Parts: sequence; C-alpha cells; structure tokens
Amino acid sequence: MMKTYRQQVEEAVGFLKSHIKTPPVIGIMTGTGLGESIDALEVEKTFDYKEIPNIPLSTVQSHHGRLISGILEGLDVIAMQGRFHLYEGYSALEVTFPIRIMQQLGVQTLILTNAAGGLNLSFNAGDIMIINDHINLTGENPLVGSNDNDWGTRFPDMTSVYDKDLAAIAKKAGLECGENLRKGVYAGLKGPSLETSAETRFLRQIGADAIGFSTVQEAIAAVHAQMKILGLSIITNINDPDNPTPDTEDSIIAVAQQAASKLSGIIESVAKELAKK
Repeated sequence: MMKTYRQQVEEAVGFLKSHIKTPPVIGIMTGTGLGESIDALEVEKTFDYKEIPNIPLSTVQSHHGRLISGILEGLDVIAMQGRFHLYEGYSALEVTFPIRIMQQLGVQTLILTNAAGGLNLSFNAGDIMIINDHINLTGENPLVGSNDNDWGTRFPDMTSVYDKDLAAIAKKAGLECGENLRKGVYAGLKGPSLETSAETRFLRQIGADAIGFSTVQEAIAAVHAQMKILGLSIITNINDPDNPTPDTEDSIIAVAQQAASKLSGIIESVAKELAKK
C-alpha cells in the first residue's frame, strides 16, 4: 500500500530521532549559494538527503543536499543545506517536506534564507533584506487538499507571517555587524525563467521589493505549524526594467556566496538573543 504524506514524514522523523537525541528548537533553510551561511553552527551530525527516508533530492547548483544537526549559541538546531523548488517539478507538499520534519521534531523558530532579485531600485546587490511580508504568485499552496488537524488549522491567518520580534533582533544584529539591513516584501514566483521587463514593472507596482522562486511555500507551511519565522533575502542583482541587464545563475550564486559570511554572523546573533530568553 502506498504511504500517505504523513506516514512519509513520520518515517523520516523516526530515522532522524534515532540519531538526534535532543529536539531542535531552531530550523534553518539555506538558499541558493548560501550553504555557508551556517558556518557558526557546531556540527554534531550530518545526513545526506539520500540517507533520509522519503525526502526529495536537491537538483539545483549550490544546493548541497544535506541536513545538519548541531549547536548554535547553546541552542539545538537543524539546518537544511539545499531546498526544493516548484520549478524542479516538485509539488508544494514535497517542497515543504522539510518543514513538516522540523515541525515533528519540535522546531519553534524557522529561519528562511534565499537569494533574490532586487526590485526596489534603492537596493544594491549584496544587500540583505529582512522579509516583512510576501506575495504568493506561484499558483500553488501546500495546504491544498485534506487538512491534518494535528498539524494546524484549516484556514491559518496570514496577516503576520514574519515575526516582528525576530525581525527587530535581526535588524539590531545587522547594525552590530556593520550591515544596515533592508526591509521589504518578497514576491514568490514558480520560475525557473527570470522576469521580463513588463513583469518586473508589474511586480514593483503591486508592492514587491524583491523576487525569487522559493520561500513562500515553506512560510505557509510554517505558519500552519505555528512556527515563528524570520525571512532573510540576499539581494543578488537589481532588476531595472528601464535598464535591463542579463543575469546568469553563476553570477547570482557568486554574489550570494560573497554575502554568506555576513548572513552567518546575523543568524548567529539572532540565536544568541533567542538563547537569552
């Protein structure tokens, strides 16, 4: 008999619990080129995705495909080096499989990072943007279908997806690291084709400051799971529809990798503040 989605999650969680003895309180999802943004983590266990039952495999360049368990500022953490995307052909449920694993392991705070194109012309490549809201333009939602009441309510409220206290901690941490973090709205598209100039104009008109092909599905599932969420985008390029310049995957990854160490410092500072509570 074919396993249900919940059974698949529980099998993966059972495997991880047999190796991870202390429940993690923080979960981290790293974006394109940002695998090194968790350098401060004291690694205890590392698992290739292929070792974990039922979990999808990363197919995108710079997504390592590893789950790491460790300690950050005294807190137990699990981090996913490599996420899954709708444009890879994965369903919304598959994209959010890691979030359900985190939920079942006991994660209370989720840090989502991504590489994003800047739409706000006051931004610069290499900036870090705190996500204060998002626009889901993917046409997908991981909550479609029957609702598992043990996991969350049928109609989760989405008016405060990204936790304001976590955002304030990140802003302060950025200043302490010499970084004036931006704030803005992240628009999520399915991808993988990059935006036309007309699409860029439209996205700016509806209030988006940055755009990418990830994050929103995971954020929706995490809200359903009643997690507190911090979203951080590395602005890898600026999309100016009046002066368009071609972008490549390699150039986007290069900018993200350059900013990964800054992001690592901010994540470490956020964990330090959470450890005090």
